[in-house]
Amino acid sequence: MRVIVGFVACLVMCAQVWALSLSDLTDKDAGGGLKEALTQGAAKAVDMLGRQDGFLKNKAVKIPLPDGLQQAEKLMRTFGMKKQADELITAMNRAAEAAVPEAKQLLVGAVKDMSVDDAKKILTGGETSGTEYFKGKTSAQLKERFLPIVQQAMDKVGLAKSYEKFASKGAKYGVISKEDADLDNYVTEKTLDGLFKMVAEEEKAIRKNPVGAAGSLAKKVFGALGR
Repeated sequence: MRVIVGFVACLVMCAQVWALSLSDLTDKDAGGGLKEALTQGAAKAVDMLGRQDGFLKNKAVKIPLPDGLQQAEKLMRTFGMKKQADELITAMNRAAEAAVPEAKQLLVGAVKDMSVDDAKKILTGGETSGTEYFKGKTSAQLKERFLPIVQQAMDKVGLAKSYEKFASKGAKYGVISKEDADLDNYVTEKTLDGLFKMVAEEEKAIRKNPVGAAGSLAKKVFGALGR
């Protein structure tokens, strides 16, 4: 009996959500629901990436060697240096996994600082407009926090130092960009890219299926957007 009552209550709530339009919501409800959803999506993305293999085993965000050195990677594997190539790629991804938990506090802070106008633009914007807001508000600070953690992780890998010597020579001849020759900077940038990619995926999922949102207010707001 309790199961039936719970199921009916869920149906009633969903019906109420989808019966609303965005114009029916107060600024307070709209902003509160958006903040619930963005906090949920950001936290989930950070948790997924910040665990072991969060980057390494996720094809969507796995960090490869820089473009200019991927040909060199093929040669390494051809001449029996598969272990060394794998070690370097693993080290880069482990560094990203170690750094990304630092993002949660900054992303949640950006949500708390969101103005009514910001919320309106995000609600009526594209499917990743919330992610774009995060990028604008947090990218510089995230890079500052990620970089020393990446540096510390990469310093433990002797092969990384060998890479940078090789890459700096490659940069002189235009084989690799100066930015990519700095492995710590490269990994930091790729960590940012991966984070925002996963935040965007979470945002799109909530917009597509508001019932999957964690908070009742978020369900209400994103359900109204579908009207």
